Amino acid sequence: MEFIRNYLEFWRDRYPSILEYAVQHLIMSALSLVIGILVTIPLAILLTRLKRNFLKSLVFNIANVFQTVPTIAMLALMIPILGIGMKPAVTAMFLYSLLPLLRNTYAGIQSIDSGIVDAAKGMGYNSFQSLIKVELPLAMPYIMSGIRVTSVYIISWVTMAAVIGAGGLGGLIISGIGFNDKNLIFTGTLLAIVLAVATDLLFARFEKSRNRTRRKTI
Repeated sequence: MEFIRNYLEFWRDRYPSILEYAVQHLIMSALSLVIGILVTIPLAILLTRLKRNFLKSLVFNIANVFQTVPTIAMLALMIPILGIGMKPAVTAMFLYSLLPLLRNTYAGIQSIDSGIVDAAKGMGYNSFQSLIKVELPLAMPYIMSGIRVTSVYIISWVTMAAVIGAGGLGGLIISGIGFNDKNLIFTGTLLAIVLAVATDLLFARFEKSRNRTRRKTI
């Protein structure tokens, strides 16, 4: 009971700063994800149109290299280029997002039966109309799955961004280690887990809702 009472007092005293760290964490995660989506979806579409497998392999291999670099190393590499703070952290998380988003979007478009695309062309659709009205909607389950997985990854990875002064919930953990404050460490860790789980559940709920809507319209 004493631990709970002390922890509630800790929240009462530190609530504004905890909220600030949480908002920083969400902003960095959201920016990284949005930039990743804006880059990878057009890139994946382009790759499905390319006939040269060499270029496809090159792009995926580059994305794979970014994915395999340890988080601390990636953040350290950003410092000489972009300094410290939120900008290098968002850039690093964006690079991490490339592979899962690119892979799922590419796989989704490639999974579409060529007969469906041919039927769309037979109805008078040009390439752009076929992409927007047929291919992307059919590939959306793959795309959403990639976004869901990537969002959880990014929220977890952003926790490490505090080591280069980017803030976020990792800042609570690092401060807790520095001041030997278990409440700070526990709070930063707990909130990072809660955000990751809540994001995953939110996207899962969205996917289920979208699938129900699709079934009703069929």
